[in-house]
Amino acid sequence: MDMTKGFLAAALAGLTVVAAHVAAQGAPPQAPPAGAPAGNPQAPAPAGRGGRGQGSGRGAATFPAQQRPPGDPELIARGKPLFMANCSACHGIDLRGGVTGGPNLLRSQVVLMDQHGELILPIVHGARAERGMPALPLPDADVTAIAEYIHSVVATARGQGAPPESDAPLPDALVGDAKAGEVYFSAKCSSCHSPTGDLAGIGSRVPEAKALQNTWVVGGGGGGGRGRGGRGAGVPGAGNADRRTVTATVTLPGGEKVQGRLARLDNFFVTLLLDDGSLRTFRRDGDRPKVDVKDPLEAHKTLPAMLTDKDMHDVTAYLATLK
Repeated sequence: MDMTKGFLAAALAGLTVVAAHVAAQGAPPQAPPAGAPAGNPQAPAPAGRGGRGQGSGRGAATFPAQQRPPGDPELIARGKPLFMANCSACHGIDLRGGVTGGPNLLRSQVVLMDQHGELILPIVHGARAERGMPALPLPDADVTAIAEYIHSVVATARGQGAPPESDAPLPDALVGDAKAGEVYFSAKCSSCHSPTGDLAGIGSRVPEAKALQNTWVVGGGGGGGRGRGGRGAGVPGAGNADRRTVTATVTLPGGEKVQGRLARLDNFFVTLLLDDGSLRTFRRDGDRPKVDVKDPLEAHKTLPAMLTDKDMHDVTAYLATLK
């Protein structure tokens, strides 16, 4: 009986502690003590080592660029033309570096840790002159405005270091010589691809020049089957799986050949996916059994190491004419 009473008392005590904890969580936040700074009511207090973290709730900021309140719109508007006139030539109008080789401010630890220009100000006034950043004859108020503008641009980035929205024109990859590109295509690409077959109309299917360039370089430009009017040629989306499928033929010591889709290949085993959906694995010992691999995109995988910028731009300009 005494043991039962003791157990019930312990249980009630535990429930009391839990109830008190829940009540404390639901209680409204206490006002700061007299004389304490009010701070930004919308900005959570920084936490973690060195103040680099911010809270522990889901969706909390994880990098310093989000650990500051938005700047004064008037100060930001004043800082933009100051930045364009004094900084954009080196750092770019989108902060990613300019034509004179200035560093990317989106990835700058100084920018990420700065709050209101206190870290940027010494650099503008010559603290890094020996590292190529000249001192600029700007008053402190102008530097603060520039810093606020920089922070306003960084805040629009889609992720840490990602390019923000800007007034910079989109890069145009269509800068090559289409005639020279046609010559290169005929010499290097026509054995697998055809402007009237798998690449027919690619200039219309991929109208954006940069996307077109990326597409053909990695081997995704064909809308159809293998090259010169082959199966599915000219039909967008047809045959793409076949064009990217790596196959292999395994020749056994007795002469038997087994063909299938290559599922695994290393120094010890080769595994094929057969037509009936089954897997067949062979143990390897040096070069036995013989394995012949056929990768339709092998030429495109080695292409970047041999392709010059001029040839790449020329072929892109040529493919853009295939409407």
